[in-house]
Amino acid sequence: MPTTTSYHNYLVSSLKDSRHAANYIAVALELEDQGREPELLRAMLKNVMEARILSNNVSIAAKQYYEKLDGILSETGGAEIYTLIEFLDALGYRIEIALKN
Repeated sequence: MPTTTSYHNYLVSSLKDSRHAANYIAVALELEDQGREPELLRAMLKNVMEARILSNNVSIAAKQYYEKLDGILSETGGAEIYTLIEFLDALGYRIEIALKN
């Protein structure tokens, strides 16, 4: 178990970097149908939030949106998000995660 804890700590620490966190989220959104696990997106977003909280870099609004999104993801496994991605892909578009500033 210590290896898992060490990896988790390393992962969360690395997600304090906004660019790394953006790439991390992008990976979750780009997974092929067969590679998706219902809880994966939810877990990845939780790791990003944990990193932001540890960095003291998260607003109250972001926390509230996260809690709302986490509730939705716990019920659906991200079906709506992945359906949107598949729809956009069929139209020749893709979603990209980018830093605002």
